Amino acid sequence: MRILRRTFLQLPALALTAATPQHKIVFQEKGRFGGWPANHGMWAWGNELVVGFEAGHFRANTTPGREHAIDYARPANHLLARSLNGGETWKLEEPESLKAPEGLKQAGVLVAPGGKPATASPGGFDFKKPGFAFTARMASIHTGPSRFYITFDKAHTWQGPYAVPDFGTPGIAARPDYLIDGKHEMTVFLTAAKSNKKEGRVLCARTTDGAKTWKMISWVCPEPPGEDFAIMPSSVRLDGKSILTTIRHRKFIAAWRSDDNGANWKMVGQPVDDTGGGNPPALLKLPGGKLVLTYGFRNEPYSIRARTSTDEGKTWSKDIMLRADGGAWDMGYTRTVRRPDGNLVTVYYYNTARDSERFIGATIWTP
Repeated sequence: MRILRRTFLQLPALALTAATPQHKIVFQEKGRFGGWPANHGMWAWGNELVVGFEAGHFRANTTPGREHAIDYARPANHLLARSLNGGETWKLEEPESLKAPEGLKQAGVLVAPGGKPATASPGGFDFKKPGFAFTARMASIHTGPSRFYITFDKAHTWQGPYAVPDFGTPGIAARPDYLIDGKHEMTVFLTAAKSNKKEGRVLCARTTDGAKTWKMISWVCPEPPGEDFAIMPSSVRLDGKSILTTIRHRKFIAAWRSDDNGANWKMVGQPVDDTGGGNPPALLKLPGGKLVLTYGFRNEPYSIRARTSTDEGKTWSKDIMLRADGGAWDMGYTRTVRRPDGNLVTVYYYNTARDSERFIGATIWTP
């Protein structure tokens, strides 16, 4: 009797597959590089979702080592994509009020001009207003300077840019990671340059006057030694005074907890021991308290992954594979939001062939 044998796709050990994930295209254009949603932010108002990203010009990566496949000599645009149906379809926007100041480079890429220079914030902003969102942008990934913008109409128009203080550090490379604590109170987590002016180290700061002034509350973690860094935090409030933040290191993701509203911190582990070469976390708290962390894995199989925790980040599940068909290491930078129906929408930059353009993708899935 002949025995029939079946061959199955081999996923990495200790990996699960998300149940029927749906993959959508947010932005994809011939000759263009869509990148880095984590640098820009993502927001949800019910099924209305908005995500920011950079749209540059594609350049095939033919040089040795790891270099982004973007043409640094040609200007890039800061775009938004909006979905009115929970991430099923998307439309692009380029608000005039979110354009970068003249002649600015962000992370080495020349940004298309049209925006105003950063000024001092007038403060008094009501963070509890419907349609509110906050985003922060930086010039150098090491020393900034940085600026922030505020919207009250679901990201259609923005006020700013306003200058982010340096808090006495060599410089701030700001990205949007914030907690709304009251009408005029917000806690932000920022990456400061290390003492050698390289990236970076995370600090916690707060405003209580609607973003007019900011006070540094604490360093979240020590300055990493050598070539390591601690950058790109993603944070949630566990309860009234307890905060959990996850931080990107060069090879892993660390978690730090404060139980006194950010005054003091203790490391509570590494949710991800290996990110395949460095990728930032996106941390989300679900109703009921379950935590979901998504990230990009930058070694083969190039993939978008998630882990969950039911004990406030003390322990984490095995990897959940959202997709594992990546074509190159230059991908990830996830942001994740929850839809009213309980499904999650994770957005990232990606490609599926070695030397193809990077697109912005979205995966709709259930944890």
